[in-house]
Amino acid sequence: MEREKVLIPQEEIAKQYNYMEQIRLLNEGKELYAVVKTYGCQQNEADSERLAGMLRQMGYVLSEEEEKADLILVNTCAVREHAELKALSITGQFKHLKEKNRSLLIGICGCMVSQEHRKDDIKMKYPYVDFLFGTSMLYRFPEILYSKMKTGKRQFFLDESEGNIAEGLPVYRSSHFKAWVSIMYGCNNFCTYCIVPYVRGRERSRNPEELYSEVRQLVEDGVKEITLLGQNVNSYGKDLPKPLSFAELLRNICRIEGDFTLRFMTSHPKDATKELIDVMAENPKIAKAFHLPLQSGSNRILQRMNRHYTAESYLSLVSYMRKKMPDIALTSDIIVGFPGESEEDFEATLEVLEKAEYDNIYSFIYSPRKGTPAAEMPDQIPPEVSSARFARLLEKQMEISNRKNKDYTGCVLKVLVEGHSKTDESKLTGRSEKNRLVHFEGPDELVGQYAHVRITRTETFALFGILEK
Repeated sequence: MEREKVLIPQEEIAKQYNYMEQIRLLNEGKELYAVVKTYGCQQNEADSERLAGMLRQMGYVLSEEEEKADLILVNTCAVREHAELKALSITGQFKHLKEKNRSLLIGICGCMVSQEHRKDDIKMKYPYVDFLFGTSMLYRFPEILYSKMKTGKRQFFLDESEGNIAEGLPVYRSSHFKAWVSIMYGCNNFCTYCIVPYVRGRERSRNPEELYSEVRQLVEDGVKEITLLGQNVNSYGKDLPKPLSFAELLRNICRIEGDFTLRFMTSHPKDATKELIDVMAENPKIAKAFHLPLQSGSNRILQRMNRHYTAESYLSLVSYMRKKMPDIALTSDIIVGFPGESEEDFEATLEVLEKAEYDNIYSFIYSPRKGTPAAEMPDQIPPEVSSARFARLLEKQMEISNRKNKDYTGCVLKVLVEGHSKTDESKLTGRSEKNRLVHFEGPDELVGQYAHVRITRTETFALFGILEK
């Protein structure tokens, strides 16, 4: 993809700011509320922060109360059918709000809308939805909203390119101490089960100077933890006029002054390099936690998935990682029930699970995505077989996670405090450098700060402790 076709001209961004100002003037003197509902990955969360930034610029007050909303925006996911059905279900529930408040504006955006069949479905079955726009149209949200407000007509701004990069849009971050920074967009890998390249476009990297500037500003603003995002961060920089590897980008960001922790996701094993691991090991600012999706431990299934690595090459990478960083926390994604998966293939996945000794995994039953090669494969696995394998996988991982968590008993961990525990309001909760969830009692003023917690008890997916004075 030619670079000049990827970057949205600043004249176009200025035009969108003009639309924001026009809407702000239309809203002047009114207290209007906007709700942004987000489904899916961290990239979607980062997109929603840009949408929230634009809404605030247009005079809206952000809220979580749909009943009093003047505008509701649903940012959707398409990775699994469950996420799509959830977004459609919640959109269906908004119909009664529209009946009570005819001036309520409802919009749907994100990856789901970028699929032809879903777009047509929404147009027909959800006539009360006022506007739709795909992922490459996000920067034109002010124009879309203004067109709806001025004409009263439904607006459909759907993807017109293989993706773009729009710099300079306002951002409203959901946290004052943690931040997402998108370093690239799109994916070129075309795994046979995945819809992402079709809805997010080809890989395109942001200019490194823009990234350094954004990170510096975040650190100056007091942000403690920065997570670099991309569908495949290891491909960063390949499309730049002057190529720069992801490892080099990390090294340069670590040179920025300030007290902050750096994380990144997601990495593709075929592009993860020893140089990247070396940079992680050398830099104390980089959290010693690595998310490395396996998907399957069977070479036959990996080939059918179009993953371009083997179980052996994957484990070799893990071995090098543990050699350089013995205490690194390793997590992964695993799909069970991929078309054609035999019992032998599944056993191979369990074998890699034991050898890799993941701290945690995010496991899923295969979900066919319309338009992907895997959805057309003839040997789909019966649901009951997939469910049984899924249960076995979780049981095995719980054994490993339990064992690894017990090693933390008596240890003092540095924890970034995120807020109150969702399960026990009397406790604070946060995450350690290795992304362990830690619950403990402490004062509210610790939220957004680092605390040292001595671990006294462990569970499969959480640690419990007492605050060190």
